[in-house]
Amino acid sequence: MLVELAVRNLGVIPDARIPFAEGLVALTGETGAGKTMIVEALDLLAGGRADPARVRPGADEAVVEALLDLDGEEFAVRRVVPASGRSRAYVNGELSTAATLADLLGRAVEVHGQHGQQALLSARHQRAALDRFGGVDTAALRTARERVAELADRLDHLTGDGPSLAREADYLRYQVEEIEQLAPEADEEERLEAEEDLLAGAVGHRDAAASALALLADDGAAAELLARASGALRDREPFRAVSERLAALDVELADLVAELRGLADAIEPDDERLAAVRARRHALVQLRRKYGEHLSEVLVFLDTARARLEELSSVDASAEAVRAQLDAARTELASVAAEVGAARRAAAPGLAAAVRSHLASLALPDAQVEVAVEDGELPGAGDRVEFLLAANPGAPLAGLAKVASGGELSRVMLALRLVLSGGPSTMVFDEVDAGIGGTTANAVGAALAGLAADRQVVVVTHLAQVAAFADQQVQVAKHHDGTTTSTTVTTLDDDARVVEISRMLSGSPDSAVAHEHAVELLAASRGRQGRVR
Repeated sequence: MLVELAVRNLGVIPDARIPFAEGLVALTGETGAGKTMIVEALDLLAGGRADPARVRPGADEAVVEALLDLDGEEFAVRRVVPASGRSRAYVNGELSTAATLADLLGRAVEVHGQHGQQALLSARHQRAALDRFGGVDTAALRTARERVAELADRLDHLTGDGPSLAREADYLRYQVEEIEQLAPEADEEERLEAEEDLLAGAVGHRDAAASALALLADDGAAAELLARASGALRDREPFRAVSERLAALDVELADLVAELRGLADAIEPDDERLAAVRARRHALVQLRRKYGEHLSEVLVFLDTARARLEELSSVDASAEAVRAQLDAARTELASVAAEVGAARRAAAPGLAAAVRSHLASLALPDAQVEVAVEDGELPGAGDRVEFLLAANPGAPLAGLAKVASGGELSRVMLALRLVLSGGPSTMVFDEVDAGIGGTTANAVGAALAGLAADRQVVVVTHLAQVAAFADQQVQVAKHHDGTTTSTTVTTLDDDARVVEISRMLSGSPDSAVAHEHAVELLAASRGRQGRVR
């Protein structure tokens, strides 16, 4: 439920904080005082459009905050709308997205704005109301339709554009042949790079080896000097250890010289092979430019292309298999659609009767209601649902858009909400009582109080009869100081309620006669509701 709402610098509201009670809460005040701005604040929290024009003149930003109680867990939500720039959303003090904020508020609050009843005129909303009333599960229907659409798309892809598929196959065949002709290996470029380095520097490598061998093994070179040093120390006891190490170095040097000579002898300049290696590396680079950053990716592309080419080569067989699957899916869809359609047709009379019974208590005792169910784009599904109304005796049944006045449409919507009593724990109605008065207003007030028996209901109203049923009444008042206009929000005690309802009844809050009528109206509403507020 909605525990508290705070609004700052939104429209004519400089700063307001409203604690909300359980049950029925009435927001009242003069026309233009800013009552609807409270509903707009809730709409902002519910993900509504953040219009910078709604920021109070002179302020940098508008801020709307709410404390929500969801099954005993409290959430603090906030929406900030700057005079320029993008809006921001917060949940429990942490930066969030407007979508997350809307999802959270949607679990707690359902807002019906002044034009919200117009949604009832759409076939989609009427169908959804019937499905909800009848507990019609449409999940299998959605799944079956998605399956048919998926298979139809696949079949179109296989058969719908023959020339395009032929062009695709020809291009894939060219790509596969180009890669297969080179037959690259994943690590080939590294090996070719090493070979090119060896061949390109063959002469230099051999010259370097010859110079090193001359320094190590020629007359007067390192090997001879090492032998002479070893001989000088031989049989000299103090230098035994050094002499042994020199002998070991002599052996190691001989092995090193032999290895170096072998390596040098193995290097042969080969200009023809060097040219071939360079050409191969260039071809592999060109291949990578087309099919992947690395040769391993080129090989993956090759496998994918081969698979797609095989699929295209067997397109007729694939199409036949998909066509068989599509036929089976359409049969399944028809079966599921028939089940959903039967459930909708079975539920329609019950929904019509339930709405009709509530309309009788909302001062439409002679109203006739039917819920027509016909097939639309999907045979058997009963997806074309229309509420038919005859508000007066002898009038023909017709669609709501053709026969319902604003007040009648408001009452049909309220009756439907009474029938479909599930949903969020808080419902907000902005002038759901528009276009009615007198006895009808009493009936609407009683209906709202009944709806609030197990949930919180917030209603913006101009009718004293409706406000009198409220568990809590909040007054929204506009003030002028000669230069600026501002709105204050005040929770009324019992005495203040009498004054406000007197104003609503007669326009004269100080009228003694109006006070008597207000007291009488409050007492009567308590009696009809059967509980003390």
